[in-house]
This record gives sequence, C-alpha cells and structure tokens, in this order.
Amino acid sequence: MSTTVSAAKNRVLNAELRDRIMSADEAAALIRNNDHIGMSGFTGSGYPKEFPTALARRMETARAEGDPLRVGVFTGASTGPELDGALAAANGMQVRLPYQSDPAVRKRINDGDMEYIDIHLSHVAQYMEYGFLGKLDKAVVEVAAVYEDGRAIPSTSLGNNKSWLECADQVILEVNSWQSIDLEGMHDIYYGLEAPPRREPIPLTRAGQRIGSPYLHIPIEKVVAVIETHSPDRNTAFKEPDKASKQIAGHILEFLEWEVKKGRMPEDLLPLQSGVGNIANAVLFGLEQGKFRNLTAYTEVIQDGMIELIKSGKMISASATSFSLGPEMIKEVYGDLRNYRRSIVLRTQDISNNPGIIRRLGVISMNGMIEADIYGNVNSTHIMGSKIMNGIGGSGDFARNAYLSIFMAPSQAAKGTISTIVPMVSHVDHTEHDTQVLVTDKGLADLRGLSPKQRAKLVIENCASEEYKPLLQDYFDRARKPGNGQHTPHILNEAHGFHERYVKTGKMLP
Repeated sequence: MSTTVSAAKNRVLNAELRDRIMSADEAAALIRNNDHIGMSGFTGSGYPKEFPTALARRMETARAEGDPLRVGVFTGASTGPELDGALAAANGMQVRLPYQSDPAVRKRINDGDMEYIDIHLSHVAQYMEYGFLGKLDKAVVEVAAVYEDGRAIPSTSLGNNKSWLECADQVILEVNSWQSIDLEGMHDIYYGLEAPPRREPIPLTRAGQRIGSPYLHIPIEKVVAVIETHSPDRNTAFKEPDKASKQIAGHILEFLEWEVKKGRMPEDLLPLQSGVGNIANAVLFGLEQGKFRNLTAYTEVIQDGMIELIKSGKMISASATSFSLGPEMIKEVYGDLRNYRRSIVLRTQDISNNPGIIRRLGVISMNGMIEADIYGNVNSTHIMGSKIMNGIGGSGDFARNAYLSIFMAPSQAAKGTISTIVPMVSHVDHTEHDTQVLVTDKGLADLRGLSPKQRAKLVIENCASEEYKPLLQDYFDRARKPGNGQHTPHILNEAHGFHERYVKTGKMLP
C-alpha cells in the first residue's frame, strides 16, 4: 500500500526524486544563458518562490563578473514578486509571455529592456506543444506533494503546468509544504487533448463536471532537481468596491435581470466568467445580495466574491485554473478545503479558457477595459497606444466566444484627466464585432444588433462622463458631415485627438 502524504514525514515520497533534492541555489546553477523556462503560476498562486529568487541572485553575480545570464520566462499568467519582480530587478528576462502585472516587469518592457509576447491564454499551451514557441529547456513547477509513482498533488494554480512538464527537456520541482494537502482532489487535469487532426471533442458539458485526473503526472526521468520549500502565495487584500465599481455592478445586475425577464437566459443565469479586480468583485458581491440562485462559474480565477457566493449557497459550482484570494479569505478556504473542493474545480488553462467550451456552455463574460471608442472597439492592454499595462490575458478567449460579452470600466481615469470613452481607441484588443455590452458608472450600452452610428449614439449617451460627452458628440456630429465615410464616420486627423492632447498637456479636456 502506498504511503499517504499526510502520514509521511516529508512530501517527496518517490525515492529517485528524494535523491535529487538540493538547494535553490544548486538548482539555479543548472540554468544556461538563453534557456527558455516554463514556470508555474497564475495571478500570484502556485508559482515557484525559492528557485527564481536564487536564479536572480546568480544573474546579478554573473553580470558583476561580466558574463550576463538572461532567460526566456513563460508562465500561466502573472506571478509574484519572488518570480517576476526578482528576475526583472536582475534584468534577467530577455523575453516574457503570456501575461504579467508586475511594475518592474512593466517598466522593463516599456523601456525596451525586455521583449514581451502578449498571447491569448488559451493559445499558450498549444503554441508550445505545436512547436510555435521553439524549444522549452526547463520546466519549474510548484506542487504540494509527489507520490511514489510520480503522481503530484498540484498547488493553487494549474495554468500551463501540464504542458510545461510534457514539453520541457528537464524539470525542476518545488515541493511547497505551505500548500495544503487537502488540495488533493480539487484539480481536474484532462490528458485527452490531442493535436489536430487527431483531436476529439472535449467531453465537458457542465461547468462543474470532472473529465480528467486530480494529479499531475511527473516525468521522473526528466527531473534534475527537487527543492523543498515552505513559502506562501502572494495574497492581495480585497479592497472594498468604490462608488464607481458599485454603480457599474448595479447596471450589470439590472441588465441581467432584464435578460432573464426577456427570456434570453434562464432564471439561474448561465455560467459566469469574471476578470480579476475591484469591479469584478463588486459584481460578484452584488450577485451575493441579489435574487439569483444556483449560479455556476466557468472562469479563470476564483476570487473572494465567488467564495462568498459559494458560502451563501447562491453558487453551486465554480471552475477555474487558479485562486486569487485575499489573505483572510485564503485562511478561511484553507481551513475548510475538504468542503470547498466539492464545489470548486481547478483545470489547466487550455481547458478553462478553451473557446469551444466557452461557446458550448454559453458563458456570460465580464472583463475590465482601459478604454473603448464610440463604435465599441476595446483597448484592454495599452496606455496611450504604445505602453503595455498588463496584457490581454484571457479576455479575448471569453469575449469572442461568450453568449454575452461585457466590458466595464469607470467613465474617467487619472482623476478625470482621462476619458474611458474616446473617438477611437489608441490600441485595439477586442474589435466592435466582439463587444456586445459596454458599462461604465454612468450607464450601460447594449450594442447587439446595432449599426456603427447607432452604437456611437448609445455609447456617448449612456457611458460617457458629463465632462466629455459634449466633446464626443461634437466629434461624432462633425464626422458625419458629407465628405466622410458614412458607415463608420471618422475624422482621421482628429480621431486620436483626445490622446494627443493628453500627451501634450496631461489631460484629455481642452
């Protein structure tokens, strides 16, 4: 009979792997210049902590000796300061993908010190598996424990871990005893996703359904190092929603009630997808106080608001690839994991973000934006056209394929110096064809079935702030004059006038 992890003195039960236990510094010494490394981690959960900080120290030493060491870093999404922050501070990343949110990384990218490849999250695993991203030299993956037969209990995120383990030439494991053993059984890892033309339909028809294994399969022969750690995930405290966030949530909840009343969705709604952040949590907390019951979620990240919905009995199942909880909430969830794993499923992101499943389940997609233009094009990644903020993440996976696609943001930013609604976005991530509903604190614009000019009229009237509404209306009126194209009217030498004025004066208002 196999020894259970809970009964063992350590969490590495495989004898071969125990022989490969070493320090993080020893493991970091195995990295070569220009290596491509696939690391675990998604929104500050389940990322390696000791290895990347040790690698950053080695990079700093190498640079001081005149022998720079730089690598490519691939993850599931954003990680924590011990990974992204440490490697960026050491200027040790030559390329980063597919998503980041670290200030130091952002600065390196925008200063031109690092190449950044912003990819839809559903594409990353298949890009690696199909060879589009080149060779993967190392996989560095955090797990909670490893059994004798090579089965591993994953930690608080799955992301692209399965693909990293399968594609990498060599594997480094961080076995983190901070991660609870009671995570065992919460994960669902599907091993049936073949490459075309052998690919069969994924047999997932319900948000909470399980179709795979609760364990990662560790290729023992590839493992060159095992690091034992006891380090917490990065837990960002949940902020009480501000006035604008509550107003946006109110508009969305009222709209969902209207959709049910019109018979366009069932009384218990359809599976919810919610981006990370203050507004998203405000919507979730609004649902907790509302009348909808038997809710489900098919999303990327389990946030505080979803846990509150599960606790209240309003949500019966939630599927994601990662946790993103505040410190108090993660204590609560960890204290009762055996109960929560009945209603929470963590999947790899090629399943959690799979466009076909999103379309099949009829997901309600709610994501944040930086700006939208009067015709419904959305910019969710760039400031003033050229500076990256974070990345597209999974918003495109969901928006293009959702039953209902909602983008939301306050009507103003930077203390009123920026309008979220502009004549033409400075960068396009989601075209007007993928945007169904725009919401700001001022109101909601349902763009379904409308022509460009009809959309513009509604967006200006319902979503723009009072200070910017006259400017937008004036632009739209002049754009419709004879001589300009009348399908999607624009004045090309003024279309980015809001942005040009901000760059010159520090504000979009004249």
